Amino acid sequence: MNHGGSRPGSGRNAIQGKEIRIKVPDQVFEQLDLFFPGKTAQERIRECLEYGIKHKGREKLNTNDMQLNVVDLFSGAGGLSRGFMDASFNVVLGIDFDDAALKTFKENHGDADIMKLDLFNHDNLHHITDYLEERDIKVDVLIGGPPCQGYSLAGPRNEHDERNTLYEAMVKFANMTKPKVVVLENVPGLLKLFDGKGAQRIVDDFTDLGYNMQKKILYAPDFGVPQIRKRVFFVGVLPEYGNFEYPTPFVEPESYITCEQAIGDLPSLEEDLGTEIAEYPNVAGTMYEELMRANSDKLYNHVGTQHEQKTIDLIAMVPEGKNFRALPAPYNTMFKYNEALTRYHSQRPSLTINTGHRSHFHYKWNRIPTVRESARLQSFPDDFIFYGNKSQQYRQVGNAVPPLLGKAVGLQVKELLSKVEETMNV
Repeated sequence: MNHGGSRPGSGRNAIQGKEIRIKVPDQVFEQLDLFFPGKTAQERIRECLEYGIKHKGREKLNTNDMQLNVVDLFSGAGGLSRGFMDASFNVVLGIDFDDAALKTFKENHGDADIMKLDLFNHDNLHHITDYLEERDIKVDVLIGGPPCQGYSLAGPRNEHDERNTLYEAMVKFANMTKPKVVVLENVPGLLKLFDGKGAQRIVDDFTDLGYNMQKKILYAPDFGVPQIRKRVFFVGVLPEYGNFEYPTPFVEPESYITCEQAIGDLPSLEEDLGTEIAEYPNVAGTMYEELMRANSDKLYNHVGTQHEQKTIDLIAMVPEGKNFRALPAPYNTMFKYNEALTRYHSQRPSLTINTGHRSHFHYKWNRIPTVRESARLQSFPDDFIFYGNKSQQYRQVGNAVPPLLGKAVGLQVKELLSKVEETMNV
């Protein structure tokens, strides 16, 4: 297999007994080397063909006439909804109690509506069912990420934290609307803390409604997200719709998207703090950056923070990929938080994006990441614009499910329901 400009490739690849001559431009060949390091040219092309064939089949499923409606409880800004929308679902409604997050959801999910509701009060669920009945909308898939801070590994943990019971709103709503599939996501700590009682309650409550409920931890880098992040998913399916299969990882560890590959094209903000809306100063340098830019001709939410000089000097002392422990005394004993003063590594995925924004630093520049950089590391595309003040925007990004991870789950749900639809139409 040859590559280079417009020269025809002279390499051959055997596919089902046939020899195929492939022309690979230099730029594409370099991108193949980026995603499949250490593999031969034939191996790279073979993997791309297998991936393409698999996803072409999914595209065919996504172009059928079946309209699958999604309601998102505890939607936040809508990372999970964006993933399902990108998997060709019709996102109908997002429900949350955060005004800024709801504004962001509304502006980024097409014709979807929003509702501000306190779901501690289950009587409020009737506002949702009334809305759906008035418009003759059937809920096919219920998704949501109810807060369970009592089970989070970040901060104090309390088995009896009332927020741990917010998932019950999803249980009650599922009982009221009988969606074909329920998708609930949360922190992985739910599976271990307090002997796994919280996770088992979720499984038991949906099982009592007739759902076949499966749970699994998914690792975001396995699905193209440039961030070390684990989330536990609970997927429940009514028996007549078959058995759900979780998505198979499609990115090998040696090919995980790195910080530099994800945000290396964004302005440094060394000279100024930037603006809420800006022009791209350069072209995308990686496939991931091209993916993020695909539907946006402007750069949004890329505004720096005005640090004091002493803060900049402290950040400058932290080596790439290290944290406060690499600093001289007394700084190396000043913090109890393990990730305090951590600088990202350019050649690795980022650490988990959280709702704060002052623990992590850019791998190269002496500042915290911008909202857009954090959003990129969460796999939010550049056309997804965040609203509210900067702290609210950071919180929305940190609370979200990475859209690419949500899309991977959504495609599996779509494939399952499409197979059932095809069987019914035979």
